[in-house]
Amino acid sequence: MIHVVGHTAIDHISKVAHLPEKNCSTHITDRQIYFGGGAANIAAGIAMLGGDTTLISCVGGDFYGSDYDAWMEKLGVRQQFFEVPEAHTPTAFMFTDEAGDQMTFFEWGASKVFAQSEPPALPFVHMATADPEFNCRVAEKSEFASFDPGQDVFWYTKEQLDSILGNIDILFANQHEIEHMCRTLGTSRDSIVSRVTMAIFTMSGDGSTLYTGGKEHFIPVVPVTLSDPTGAGDSYRAGFLTAYVQGYSPLTCCRIGTVTASFVVEHVGCQTHLPTWTQMTERYRQHFGDLGKP
Repeated sequence: MIHVVGHTAIDHISKVAHLPEKNCSTHITDRQIYFGGGAANIAAGIAMLGGDTTLISCVGGDFYGSDYDAWMEKLGVRQQFFEVPEAHTPTAFMFTDEAGDQMTFFEWGASKVFAQSEPPALPFVHMATADPEFNCRVAEKSEFASFDPGQDVFWYTKEQLDSILGNIDILFANQHEIEHMCRTLGTSRDSIVSRVTMAIFTMSGDGSTLYTGGKEHFIPVVPVTLSDPTGAGDSYRAGFLTAYVQGYSPLTCCRIGTVTASFVVEHVGCQTHLPTWTQMTERYRQHFGDLGKP
């Protein structure tokens, strides 16, 4: 069982010609509403791949009985939710330009209750974007923990990041997030890598790098036609974690994460084009050879 902690959200995804400067505007060329939230995206990806997962999240009074609720049930995602009837389910407003760069505005809504909630003690947990203090307490109480700060990295204090790094086994981050962590902690990337058993840093279209056992491994992207980058990192984590609990090597898990992400970026929306394990395996074989057994 993979427990995933963090946001469940409604995504409003817009395409723009360019991201505007401060005090300026831009034209929206397309706008759609999708199911999202970092933790929910990861849980949905795990479930679609056939993994067993429980989502620990916060939702508002608008969630139960909604289309999103029905979608979660269809996927088989177990729900362990803190409900805040008077609040909105968290909502993200994302703007992506023609170069693939993105800007996000996030309404926490019901997720504010994380700060007052009692964290569970879990055998295997991945912590996505959520309240920093809640994630710190989850990491302290869990047997095995992985963590990605996501775009909430800016909310973490030096003390909170230090606490997280002292209690996790795997760190995921993109190039922007790891750079900010280095600035907050006043340290280097190598120093952060040395504090965890395993670190995986993604670099958008430039692939990803795995650090484990004192070695560095580069994983190239799977070339596809990019429609929208939103959710690529979440699907990478879903693929990695699903494979990891099955016993695949860390390098193979990264390749599976890469292949899983390649499906998601082909369509707009974080959960609109999630692959099954069979679909992932077929594309994996085309780019990395036979997957084999763990």
